[in-house]
Amino acid sequence: MVMDYEDEDYWRNFGIHRESLVAPSLAWYGDTTQVVLSYEHREFLYPFDRGTALDPRTNHPLDIPRTRRLDEPFNEMEGRSDLTQLSFDHQFNDNWKSHFGYSWNRETYDANQLRINAINAATGAVTRSNDATHGAVSTDSFAIADLEGTFQIAGFQNDLQVGVDDEKRKIFRSDLLRQTARSSFNYLNPVYGRESPSSTVSASDSDQTDKLRATSLFAQDSFHLNEQWILVAGARYQTYDQIAGRGRPFVANTNINGQKWLPRGGVVYKYNDVLSFYGSYTQSLKPSSTIAPLSSGVVIDSAVLPEQARSYELGAKLDIPGRITATAAVFDIRKKNILVSQFNDATKLTDWRTSGEARSRGIELDVAGELTDRWSVISSFALLDAKITKDPLYKGNELWNVARRTAAVSAVYDWGSIIGGGDRLRTGAGAHYVGERPGDSANSFALPAYTVADAFASYDTKVDEHKLNIQFNVKNLFDRTYYTSSANRYFVSVGDTRQFILSTTLEF
Repeated sequence: MVMDYEDEDYWRNFGIHRESLVAPSLAWYGDTTQVVLSYEHREFLYPFDRGTALDPRTNHPLDIPRTRRLDEPFNEMEGRSDLTQLSFDHQFNDNWKSHFGYSWNRETYDANQLRINAINAATGAVTRSNDATHGAVSTDSFAIADLEGTFQIAGFQNDLQVGVDDEKRKIFRSDLLRQTARSSFNYLNPVYGRESPSSTVSASDSDQTDKLRATSLFAQDSFHLNEQWILVAGARYQTYDQIAGRGRPFVANTNINGQKWLPRGGVVYKYNDVLSFYGSYTQSLKPSSTIAPLSSGVVIDSAVLPEQARSYELGAKLDIPGRITATAAVFDIRKKNILVSQFNDATKLTDWRTSGEARSRGIELDVAGELTDRWSVISSFALLDAKITKDPLYKGNELWNVARRTAAVSAVYDWGSIIGGGDRLRTGAGAHYVGERPGDSANSFALPAYTVADAFASYDTKVDEHKLNIQFNVKNLFDRTYYTSSANRYFVSVGDTRQFILSTTLEF
């Protein structure tokens, strides 16, 4: 049984975060069979924080305190979710085993939000729309069954996996409320509380629906040529059926179904017991959908193909047992028929359409492990070249919210026992870096690079034979101002300020 409760003031000038969690689980372990059933109930209240906006004169975030919100105290999301999961594993013998998994999730919420639509930097005036979503319900069920086994053919080892998975998802938003803010607002001298939650239901925007059913058969075989060389070949046969749209009466903007074979392959070369090299090729498919109409007015149907991707990857893996694991990889991913969105300043709406092709290629480096008996480290670095390669408007533009360079490093020191009795003290610190990246599809502005550091101390002990952990975390150690992402120039997410968190966990 896991139970958790949080109730805290939001770090900006108003807002409350409240969340409760109850998660019981039941497991049965036999000699060859394992069954685990779990349930999670969560209730939440979040500030629906739409961040800050850009100064149109500078294309930089407004020069105001980062704690200053530009919406209202009723901007919040309240809801609940229920998640049930079942897993069944059976070992037939030393060579064959099976797995079945099922999950079902349902989430409901209501949300109020004032959206910024325009900024007058000369006067400080902000144009806002007063919107809300009431009666939102999403359900998602996913089931998977597979069989894995090892066998010999003509003296060659084969590792086989075959299976099937099925997903059924429905997103429904009942009432969409839309109205213009009835009071003026100035970001230089804000006065809150003169606006009330929206009460005007927009029939054309309501009953937003997105239904998806996807089923796949998959198989993969790893063929061992010898102790060093392994060939991997597999395929997935995927079928999908999706409808999405909105309005009273309902208007479908997506109505698509189809099927496709998706091959994959690879090769592994084990240089020795700790070092190996690999190469892989993968195809994938994601049905395209949009609740809003495309800017061209067309419906996504069989004439608009689903998003398709193919990826190549070459890499090396180092695994020194009990010490260091490291991976270096170069990759090239190309996607076509992707959905592209861009905020329209004239209509104050987001335009959607399909783009021809996007490319993401680069290198990734990851290192983790024990440097000594006391010191451990985790680090990563990525260098990406992510661009739109085929599009009538945005060809050559960098992908929205994707940084060219990212990096992270953290180190932990294990002090061992401090007072005896099986206790343990660990301390650590780390930092992550995100480079400059475009804030929208048009690349009309960029979010600045940032580096944020964190630190922690963790103490483990026992109370009457029950395990007790006390942990102290400091997030954003140097209290940097940074911006994590953007939806458009009027919705730029502000990174959290410095936080001190003390938590305890008792196992019983």
